[in-house]
Amino acid sequence: MIRRLTIHKLREWRYSEDRKPLIIRGVRQVGKTTLVKEFAKEFDTFLHLNLERSKDSELFEQTDDVGQLLQSIYFHKKQEQKDGSVLLFIDEIQNSKKAVAMLRYFYEEAPEIHVIVAGSLLETVMDVRKISFPVGRVEFMSLRPCSFLEFLGGLGEDFDKELVENFSVESVVHDRVMRLFREYVLVGGMPAVIVQYAKKRDILSCASVFNSLLQAYKDDVEKYTSSKTMVKVIRTIMDYGWQSAAETISFEGFGGSNYRSREMSEAFQIIAKAMLTELVYPTSDTQVPILPNFKKRPKLLWVDTGIVNYASKVQNDVFSAKDICDVWRGRIAEHIVAQELVAYDNDISLRHNYWRRDKEGSDAEVDFLYQFKSLVVPIEVKSGHNAKLKSLHLFMEKATHAIAIRVWSNPYSVDNVITMGGKQFKLINVPFYYVGQIERILEKELY
Repeated sequence: MIRRLTIHKLREWRYSEDRKPLIIRGVRQVGKTTLVKEFAKEFDTFLHLNLERSKDSELFEQTDDVGQLLQSIYFHKKQEQKDGSVLLFIDEIQNSKKAVAMLRYFYEEAPEIHVIVAGSLLETVMDVRKISFPVGRVEFMSLRPCSFLEFLGGLGEDFDKELVENFSVESVVHDRVMRLFREYVLVGGMPAVIVQYAKKRDILSCASVFNSLLQAYKDDVEKYTSSKTMVKVIRTIMDYGWQSAAETISFEGFGGSNYRSREMSEAFQIIAKAMLTELVYPTSDTQVPILPNFKKRPKLLWVDTGIVNYASKVQNDVFSAKDICDVWRGRIAEHIVAQELVAYDNDISLRHNYWRRDKEGSDAEVDFLYQFKSLVVPIEVKSGHNAKLKSLHLFMEKATHAIAIRVWSNPYSVDNVITMGGKQFKLINVPFYYVGQIERILEKELY
């Protein structure tokens, strides 16, 4: 079983002073139910309801009284009420409007009960069914695909996992850890794929799992919207959008379709609510606050790089590449870095940012901006000599600080660089396997 780092966040939630019912958001089959069941082992009593089952759902139609509801749940689950900690997990809660409404009463009248809820396409389906969570009475947490560290744990590579986690990968084992990271790029972070890959370490054996995931996402399309036209637009994205991963896209005619910009933009926003995609708009800011420019074309990111590789038929390119940056004109490298940058954070509002120079005719662009405290730190995903990082140099000319990051396949190093304008800055060269350690790296190099 894959040990998810998010369980530490659940423990923090459990012991927080003003604990509210917790809503876990995440794409289908990202491991929400498995995570909660593992967490449940730390409680004296675990009550699990799945509201796709009519008998579970009917419990919420019988009463508005929390005490009576809890008694009914205990009877229904054939469990005895006893002293000790209680975790109530309501899965697929989007199937019951009454269950959603009851969450506020759990918070107000039964604060001793630990309540976690989850559901497939949660926000999307609730929008369609005109259901909303009780404002101020619940809190949210996101669950994303497995990080590189979780991937290593799933493969039983605990020794190298500890090296990465402790920021102690020496040059003698760098190549070995990079080979493991290339496996992660190939496989991705979906738990079912990792479990299958761990059995044989053969990516071809994972084809049926990838197919199952893709089919499940396509089957969900009609749940996204009640509009027949929008269903067709979303299906176009689901069929052809994977090939545009980490690419700047135009809505008008996306995927070779005849759909207008407005229709396609709306469809992408609906899919983003299901946490399958993110549209990343550029900014020209070099200091906080970072404000995206929604008038510019966005980059398209998907939930998982492994699925992108499979759906776009570039697995062989990833497998045979000597350097991740060489695959698909660097787009796969950029996509996996995007995935790692958010993999360790459970904030549902977390978004990526990238920089584009605000000057007519300029194509200067930096792959990511990372806000570290009050600093906006640029991140480029690129191999090669420092002189080729022209866009990064242009950013640093305008930046109010003197630190930048380049992600590459070589070992960790730090260079002192001077821009064309004469500004000196520190360039931290971070190997791919340390992307999840960027907070610690910046703490180390800045203070």
